[in-house]
Amino acid sequence: MSEQKIQNQNTLRMGEMAMLPLIIKMSLPSMFSMLVQALYNIVDSIFVSRLGEYALSAVSLVYPIQLINISVGVGASIGLSSLISRRLGAKDLEAAQNAAEHGLFLALCHWVLFVLFGFFGSRPFAMAFSENATLIEPAVSYCSIVCIGSLFALCSSSMEKIMQAGGNMIAPMWCMLSGAVTNIILDPIMIFGYFGFPALGVAGAAVATVTGQFVTFLVANLFMRKLDLPVKVKYGRFAISGRTIKDIYQVGLPSMVMQSIGSVMTICLNAILIAFSEAAVAVLGVYFKLQSFVFMPVFGMNHGLMPIMGYNYGARSRGRLMKAYKLGILIALGIMLVGLAIFQLFPAQLMGLFKAEGDLLNVGIKALRTISLCFPLAAIGIITGTLFQATGRGVYSLLTSLLRQLIIIVPAAYILSKISGVMGVWYAFPLAEGFSLVFSLLMFRRLWRTDLSKIPE
Repeated sequence: MSEQKIQNQNTLRMGEMAMLPLIIKMSLPSMFSMLVQALYNIVDSIFVSRLGEYALSAVSLVYPIQLINISVGVGASIGLSSLISRRLGAKDLEAAQNAAEHGLFLALCHWVLFVLFGFFGSRPFAMAFSENATLIEPAVSYCSIVCIGSLFALCSSSMEKIMQAGGNMIAPMWCMLSGAVTNIILDPIMIFGYFGFPALGVAGAAVATVTGQFVTFLVANLFMRKLDLPVKVKYGRFAISGRTIKDIYQVGLPSMVMQSIGSVMTICLNAILIAFSEAAVAVLGVYFKLQSFVFMPVFGMNHGLMPIMGYNYGARSRGRLMKAYKLGILIALGIMLVGLAIFQLFPAQLMGLFKAEGDLLNVGIKALRTISLCFPLAAIGIITGTLFQATGRGVYSLLTSLLRQLIIIVPAAYILSKISGVMGVWYAFPLAEGFSLVFSLLMFRRLWRTDLSKIPE
């Protein structure tokens, strides 16, 4: 099939197809694959929890570094996806292809930074929280392995967004699914030493993670070579363009920082919580793994919404852009309300998945019920942030996330912990979400007045 025919099909789908069926068609594969990814996150910690509370706490300490790795990869690919979608909407196919090539080049550059941290930063990072060797050694081992092996995840993220920006949501689903399933299968084998493999403990979980990322990378490469995609990567004629890098980072860098803020928040909260107990640190890590089952489907829907919004913004179709935004909020709210009900009704059962007993169980039940109050507010904020990114206003999303995940929550957690103990840290989550949502809606009002309202229906 010729590139022109593919481009025409892409135009028909994102520019003319009924919006709700379009969102479902574009989002369901990614939502499914993100659910599988969330399942992997939980299964990974469930197996690690069998090694003891210190093993679970060690993985929880390293979790912010993993978040930074994911944030850099996903943030850069969001900037890449936004740029490709806008260039496709403007019918500039050659510029879209050039953007895709730059996305993979930047992934390689980012990997070098993580390799350096893996070799030289893992131990100082772990020792900043504790002097307990039982906690430090598995944390250092896990951190160094996932950082050094992060090349595959970074490149895969860019390739998946290239496919999604062109309207193909099925191939990225299979990419993520293949890696997550590999990870789930290898976790018990590598951790406990089945089928003749040595029992690597916490390090085994890291090896399984990197191996799963490698499988995702191989499958993504296969799809990029074999599928008829509107955007093809042609390495032979690649030439670095400062303008293209700037355009990617204009949306991608705020998104990187925005998502990395969560890592900084987690590091700060761990520093506050460890003054109470290692169990409190483990509970925060367990919460983040559990909440991924609620948030991941919404993020998966974002993968479908981003190219739809970006395309229709580039095509100057305000009606379709706003319809996608409103439907996205309704779907996200539905998902979050279901998650809220589960966290309120079954917190003990959720904590029981991680062999939680005593202090770990008691702290966990209170944490899950309190933090989950922010879910409905987060639904609106997440979809509004997607609109900002799709229209090239990544800075708006950055400012909102700074409020939610740093400027408000960390000081509030510290102050409230002095008043209410460990419960004060949990109260800070819905408090910060409420303030950031108000700011996000003010930024939306500004975007509407300065740009969207001027686009003809």
